Amino acid sequence: MSTVDNYHSAGSLILLLGSLSLSVPLAGEEEHIHKIEEVIVTSMRNRLSFEQQPTRIEVLGQEEVQEKANMKPGDIRMLLNEITGIHVQQTSATTFSSSIRMQGLDGKYTQLLRNGMPLFGGFSSGLGLLQIAPLDLQQVEVIKGANSTLYGAGAIAGLVNLITKKPQRDPETSLLVNLTSAGGMDVSAFHSSSHDQKGVTIFSSYNKGDAYDPADNGFTAIPKFNRWTFNPTLFFSKPTSEMSVGFSAIKENRIGGDMSYIAGEKAQPSYFEQVETDRLSSQFEYITEKDQGRELIIKNSLNYYQQTIGSSNYTFKGSQFSSFSELHLRGSTSRVDWVVGMNLWTDSFEQDIPKQPTTMDFNSQTAGFFAQGALAFNESWSLDTGLRIDSTSDYGDFFLPRVSLMYTADSQTSIRIGGGLGYKVPSPFSADASNLHYRDILSIDPTELSAEESSGLNIDLNKRFSIGSDATINANLLFFYTQVDSPLRLLANDDGTFAYSQPDNYVNSQGSEISLIWRWNNFKYFFGYTYADVKTHNEAGSTVVPLMPKNRVNNILVYEVEDELRIGLEAYYYGRQILADGYETRDFWIFGLMMEKTMDEHFSVFLNFENFSDTRQSRYDPIYSGSQTSPEFADIYAPLDGFVINGGVKIVF
Repeated sequence: MSTVDNYHSAGSLILLLGSLSLSVPLAGEEEHIHKIEEVIVTSMRNRLSFEQQPTRIEVLGQEEVQEKANMKPGDIRMLLNEITGIHVQQTSATTFSSSIRMQGLDGKYTQLLRNGMPLFGGFSSGLGLLQIAPLDLQQVEVIKGANSTLYGAGAIAGLVNLITKKPQRDPETSLLVNLTSAGGMDVSAFHSSSHDQKGVTIFSSYNKGDAYDPADNGFTAIPKFNRWTFNPTLFFSKPTSEMSVGFSAIKENRIGGDMSYIAGEKAQPSYFEQVETDRLSSQFEYITEKDQGRELIIKNSLNYYQQTIGSSNYTFKGSQFSSFSELHLRGSTSRVDWVVGMNLWTDSFEQDIPKQPTTMDFNSQTAGFFAQGALAFNESWSLDTGLRIDSTSDYGDFFLPRVSLMYTADSQTSIRIGGGLGYKVPSPFSADASNLHYRDILSIDPTELSAEESSGLNIDLNKRFSIGSDATINANLLFFYTQVDSPLRLLANDDGTFAYSQPDNYVNSQGSEISLIWRWNNFKYFFGYTYADVKTHNEAGSTVVPLMPKNRVNNILVYEVEDELRIGLEAYYYGRQILADGYETRDFWIFGLMMEKTMDEHFSVFLNFENFSDTRQSRYDPIYSGSQTSPEFADIYAPLDGFVINGGVKIVF
């Protein structure tokens, strides 16, 4: 059993909603000890304990992940959206496609990983968040700021690493059934067991939703969909080695648009968007102990993803095959913990119905070499630094240093300063391109475009206060700055086609986060405030990046009796946003109420009133302009689904 001190970011939801308390023993405060389960962080690749990491990491543990599974069992959007500094933006009015905006930057600058391997980017990025059910997750690790040194291209704003469960000594079988007032249903099952140095985990789920139109405007706010997921993993262990081999299959069909057509009331639709996806992927990991306590780790993932997008008068179909391989060696001395290794990414896409000059086929490879080291100078100062050199097949080589310095002033105060460089190579799979169904988009020419390169800096202060004998406050103040040079944009040409170009000098995001956690007996209160000023700069001046609230506030109050009852009241504020046409939206609040009652150690029931204030964009502004047959959808800045009730049961054997 280990403990976690106030180095943990107060911005993480784990600090509030979980049954694991992070008001933990500090020097001279043994009378206030609250023990928690061991937290093992894997994203840094080293073997340092959580409290020794100079790099700022936010961790949502298993308890917190499963609590959010009650509220949104079919995907992880809500789980991520409630972390200070992360904004999950809906990018499609009809299919519900969404992306992660971390520290104000576009979703393409955040890397989404599963057990340290990239599986959800590229062609599937808009639907990735919608196709990850959380029941088999052990924890979620979030690292904000430039982190391309850790995992290569794409982690300019940060990364989210989804860590899945492994077999434990005792077998586990769990079942979750959920129904919603919007016609949704989620059934998820998970099993894990181990015997005689062998283990297995099996996760499967079925998620469906009916077409839902609370605004009664004739178009879906929630599309009709059904999705199957199946993910078995085998584990093998020996005294000096362990290996896991996993397979994942996801099949989904979703259709949004004209409610009458989807309901079968008329043969010819006014407008619809249908997306059919098939994903097959494998995951392999092998760890073996070498001499002097060193470990050799080998990872590999293969990912095949096919998507067919159909609309009223156009069909786009393509398939993407990608692979990721990594080999690294890690070890430690009395003062230094180090990792050296190499990666290889391959990525290819083939459009099934090619049409020049808008065929989007490509094939690329990236080889990376990295070295990381964490050094403890003394009890007060420690340093984590790394260097990566990536060589890409189309855009040259990239030199990516990163450094994080931590100063521990006393047992209740710590300061971190971290920064680094990053990059992202041009990709045709942007949210704008997806909304166009990839129609009439010219091919990317590597000789005409360059990679987007970035630099970033984070400074954060953590402080813990004790109030009397029962109450504590954990406070975190974070300042961030990131600049991305030559950002890629999709622009319309005079002939009706669209082309990627780099007309702007740079885009920068600067701001701050404030997180406060108050605990007193069975009560917990979480306050999070994010200020993000994101602008694009060119010779003509600067403009505000659209669809990012400059001010955002999270409030969550929870009353919890462990293993018996949990009641939470949530209030989220979103400040005004600038749309693509320059229109400034109104600000708004979203309120929610969640309840869970544990009947016994095997059975619990939950009921949630999500957005009971019925905050909807359709109550403020039209969702579309033009005709029902050929609509022009507005930018999405607020929820479309409004007030939804969901409830269900969890059974653990």
